[in-house]
Amino acid sequence: MTINEYQKLAMTTLNKELSEKDVLINGVMGLCGESGEAIDIVKKHLAQGHELDKSHLLEELGDIAWYLAETATVLGVDLEDILIANIEKLKKRYPQGFDTEMSIRRGDEL
Repeated sequence: MTINEYQKLAMTTLNKELSEKDVLINGVMGLCGESGEAIDIVKKHLAQGHELDKSHLLEELGDIAWYLAETATVLGVDLEDILIANIEKLKKRYPQGFDTEMSIRRGDEL
């Protein structure tokens, strides 16, 4: 499955009764909420001595993907285009791969 196929299939479960504004709000708030759930799993592992619950973390990552697809869809953008643009940004920022000094003095902040 390609990322755009995922986006199309995931959006078959989108609430069609929501306005465009509500879909945007739901998407961005969902990203925040699911990201919080993901970090809570990691927090329990690192700070509270729990075993890392990988299956639960993977489930939350899937939920994050769904809300990312929802937000991209309401903006009229394919997920693949977002990912390509992100890679291009990273190539410009770190042409030789990650570098601590370059992360401090990022070219896009000049």
